[in-house]
Amino acid sequence: MARYRGPRLKKCRAVGTVLPGLTTAGALERPYPPGVHGQRRRGKPSDYKVRLAEKQKVRWHYGVLEKQFRRYVKEASRRKGPTGRILVTLLESRLDSVVWRLGLAATIPAARQMVVHGHITVNGKRVDRPSFAVKPNQTVGVREAVKTKPWMVERLEASTGRVRPGFLEFDPAKGEGLFTTEPQLEDLPFPANMQAIVEFYSQTL
Repeated sequence: MARYRGPRLKKCRAVGTVLPGLTTAGALERPYPPGVHGQRRRGKPSDYKVRLAEKQKVRWHYGVLEKQFRRYVKEASRRKGPTGRILVTLLESRLDSVVWRLGLAATIPAARQMVVHGHITVNGKRVDRPSFAVKPNQTVGVREAVKTKPWMVERLEASTGRVRPGFLEFDPAKGEGLFTTEPQLEDLPFPANMQAIVEFYSQTL
C-alpha cells in the first residue's frame, strides 16, 4: 500500500481539524489552510467542496487510498442500514485502527507498521494485514515474543491512560483486547459528516 510521507499537519490544516489517527498534535497552531493564500478571506464553499473535504478528512485519518476507500463506500451502500453508520463500522473494524484505538500505537500509521511486522495477533493467530476486518468477540493482542521488548513494554504502560471507545475492552497486563461489538457512528474519534461522503459518491457508485 502506498504511504504518505509528507507533513501530516498540512493535511489536517487542509480539512480544518486535527486528525487523531494521523498525528499526535492536540490542536492546530495555524487553523487555516496551508499555502501563501491560506489566511485570505474565502467565500462560502460549494457543496462539492464541503463533501470533498469530509471525504478527504475520513480517508486521511484511516490512511486508505482512494480506490480502497471507494470500495468501502460501495460495500456500505450495498448492506442494509444507514450507509454512513455502516461505513464507520467497516473503517473502525480495520485491524490497524483497532490496534491504535487500543492504545498500542500513537497513530494509525504506527499501528499499521506493527501489524505489517507481524507483532499483532487476532484470536491468538498472527495477522499481518492492516485492512483485516475484526469481528465482534474476537481478541486482538500483542504476540508473546514481542511483549517483553522494551519498546512494547513502554507502549503497554502508556496504554493504561488511553481513553478507549465502548466497543473495545483492553487488559494491559495481558496485552490483549476484546472487540465486543460493532462500532457505531458516535464512535468516530473526530467530527465528520458521513452523509456528505455518501452524497459525494452517490453519482459514481
